[in-house]
Amino acid sequence: MNTPFDPARAVMDYPRRDAQDKVTGRTRYTVDMGGPGVLHAVMVRAAAAPARILRIDTAAAAAMPGVQAIATAADAPGLHGIGIADHPLFAIDTIRYPGEPVAAIAAETLEQARAAAAAVVIETEPLPAAVTMAAALADGAPLVHPGWRDYEVITEGAIRGGNIAWEARFERGAVDAAFARADVTVVESCFRVGRQNQMPFEPRAAVASFEDGRHHIRTSTQVPWTVRNVTARVLGLPPSQVRVTVPAVGGGFGLKFDCTIEPVAAILARKSGRTVSLVNARDEEMLTCLCRENADIRIRSAIAPDGTIAAREAVVLMDCGAYGGEQVFLTTMTAHTLGGNYRAGAMRMVSRAVYTHTPPNGAFRACNGVYNTFALERHTDEICAAIGMDRAAFRLKNVLGDGDIGAAGQRFQGEVLRPMLDRMEALRVESGDRRAQAGGRLYGRATTVGTWFIFVGPSSATVNLNADGSATLVTAGVEIGQGTMMQALPQIVAANLGLHPSEVIVKTADTDAAGRDLGVGGGRTTVSIGAAAEAACADLRRKLLPVAAEMLQTPAERLVLTAGRVEIAGRPGSGTTIAKVVERAEAVMGPVSGSGAFTNPGVSAMPGCAAGHFIEAIDIPVFAVHDCELAVDPDTGHVEILAYRVVQDVGRALNPRAVRSQIQGGVVQGLGYALFEEMTVHPGTGAMEQAGFESYLMPLAQDVLPVEVDLFEGAPSIGPLGTKGAGEVPILNVGAAVGCAVADAIGRPVGQLPLTPPRVLALIDGRDSAPDHPHIPRRWADNLLR
Repeated sequence: MNTPFDPARAVMDYPRRDAQDKVTGRTRYTVDMGGPGVLHAVMVRAAAAPARILRIDTAAAAAMPGVQAIATAADAPGLHGIGIADHPLFAIDTIRYPGEPVAAIAAETLEQARAAAAAVVIETEPLPAAVTMAAALADGAPLVHPGWRDYEVITEGAIRGGNIAWEARFERGAVDAAFARADVTVVESCFRVGRQNQMPFEPRAAVASFEDGRHHIRTSTQVPWTVRNVTARVLGLPPSQVRVTVPAVGGGFGLKFDCTIEPVAAILARKSGRTVSLVNARDEEMLTCLCRENADIRIRSAIAPDGTIAAREAVVLMDCGAYGGEQVFLTTMTAHTLGGNYRAGAMRMVSRAVYTHTPPNGAFRACNGVYNTFALERHTDEICAAIGMDRAAFRLKNVLGDGDIGAAGQRFQGEVLRPMLDRMEALRVESGDRRAQAGGRLYGRATTVGTWFIFVGPSSATVNLNADGSATLVTAGVEIGQGTMMQALPQIVAANLGLHPSEVIVKTADTDAAGRDLGVGGGRTTVSIGAAAEAACADLRRKLLPVAAEMLQTPAERLVLTAGRVEIAGRPGSGTTIAKVVERAEAVMGPVSGSGAFTNPGVSAMPGCAAGHFIEAIDIPVFAVHDCELAVDPDTGHVEILAYRVVQDVGRALNPRAVRSQIQGGVVQGLGYALFEEMTVHPGTGAMEQAGFESYLMPLAQDVLPVEVDLFEGAPSIGPLGTKGAGEVPILNVGAAVGCAVADAIGRPVGQLPLTPPRVLALIDGRDSAPDHPHIPRRWADNLLR
């Protein structure tokens, strides 16, 4: 019995319930939980790499004042990873990157822990280094993992070997025949992007204790179940012996979509018998930052005389650093992000995660998609220049539409991108051209498209009805600042149960109380946890309404939940309060709760065309159209954004104000990637060259402008009430829009981000050109692993 409700009730500009506590400083984060009696821990990190470990001596450190526990690789024998288990918690016999942990120390005070860490003796023997991808892929390169063949392969199907941690590929259609046609124009482009740091204000932090024979970890994470399972794996424990709870998280952006310091805190807590707080210092965060990866991209397209894309092939090299990590999974996303905007008659792509002797990289908002969209849209503009076709006309002609086949054989539903392009043109005309604001500077404008895919995965939810008629939502979802847990999910539950969102209590994540969840990232939270919560509400209504039907002497199918009451449909005031029904239900059947689950329902892809992919087809595409107007100072190379516009596919905006806020924030973060932000690696040591906010350039208030936003609703979605994730995609097109607009302004190709003033000046003066990638073979046959 699933009595329908009015989904329009879910749509409102519901304010964030955590806003006041956050702006007044009352919110307690993990970093605030190191109170009296709590030990303070620090990591002992390697200063240089690569190196063979000859000896680690902790005897002097153990004898120092205040020291209560020391952990080394002997305490954590297991390896973990995504796809392949290649990552130890502490360096075992080899140090592979500067800053890699070799030990950890817990003491009564932070100062004592740091003093003891300085007393640890580490004797090493230097090894040959491969700091760049070009060096790692060169003939005779030193292997980052000489024993790569011995690693456990968790997910089968990829090509691996040497310094290639993972290779995913697909091929659809007769690519070689299309490129061999006499009537096509072949356009080839190369692109390069650097690393970007997530830079949340709260660093990675964990507070661990050992209680009743189990580990309890309180941590600032996006993925409590990943922390639970990885901690158990590296410690050699059943996962049931690890409990993870998540306080308020001070930002994530993908940095905390991994398990890093949490098992270390757990080991120290068990060895000391005390609660242990482990918090990365800012320079440690920068040194071991899990950045958005640097990447090299080569794209080659065959364009038919009518302006359609006869064939496309591409190679993407992603620097995963010393361990495979998130990049192993992200090799999958290349097919979707680089192959997701336009129709092509035939396609093939290869995406490689490459080991280097540098700090591991990780997830970052719209991971893999930001730089692939930059490369694809710049390549699109270069196609238009080569064939003499208007950029807007080419996009309108070639963007994916209803019934089109995507890169890996996924069929798209609905006509979305073309009407979005029309909406952008209307928005641009309405807001007016900003050319006059350029003054004597070079003016440029560009419109770009982007496609992101929400990989949903498993989620669960339980909804309890309380005696006062309110509801409690229990999930493993985490509020990382995006507002999903504080706004969207209460709105979904409230709409299903006839409540106001303020009457829905959202429990913080606890792996002992909530079922498994894949984690907060990729735009999946509203969709996955929202769908699970909706299913839990349906289960709850099936239990509640028969009780109400007996009380009201009315068939359950005629009852509706609205405004905190159970009413007879069409007869306002005829029913009773939900609280009274709950009181009766508890008397006759016990407490009223509902449970629900959701996972990837699966869409079909073309069989046999993909290898090494974790997901061959992804259920929910999300589209974006961005337009950027800017001015370039020809004397300084400084780029000023004059206007920025976004038309974003949101499925259905449950909270339009919140969605607009996410778009504003995502665009600003993208402007940092496009113009300022780059983590650079020392060419000799492989260490990060930026150590904090002082040396890592980010957008400041004067660099930000209001973003003009048009929310495009109605595109097909399996999300609850037609929703799509709105937080991930706003950053997707920014690097592309800025890069294309700068190229338009200066009249020269742009092949690299960020567009810092020195780099722009070099482009203007002809001292810089689009990057070439001699380590990326041009011929597909040469792409086979050697």
